Amino acid sequence: MHKLGEVILAEVQFTDLVETKIRPAVVLFEEYGNIVVAGITSNTQMQGIPLTKTEGAVKESIIKLNYIFTIAAAMIKKELFCLSAEKKKLLVDQLIKKLQA
Repeated sequence: MHKLGEVILAEVQFTDLVETKIRPAVVLFEEYGNIVVAGITSNTQMQGIPLTKTEGAVKESIIKLNYIFTIAAAMIKKELFCLSAEKKKLLVDQLIKKLQA
């Protein structure tokens, strides 16, 4: 069972639903075998929550709360690390803020 704050590498479908690519993502929650994640990008110019190398990221990155999708457990290729309690709280707080906007 995957939990909030796990950073993973997963096979992600592009919006055209034809191609896939292995991308990092952070788990938001899992329910009935569906895992809801937020995408991570190394484009630090994008808006989102910063993720640093000292936290475990391969590169300075951004958690994109405007890029949320559902994957199956079979699409997860590797578990990388887990966010700190403080970063998980920030993630939840920012997500709630977006949902209430």
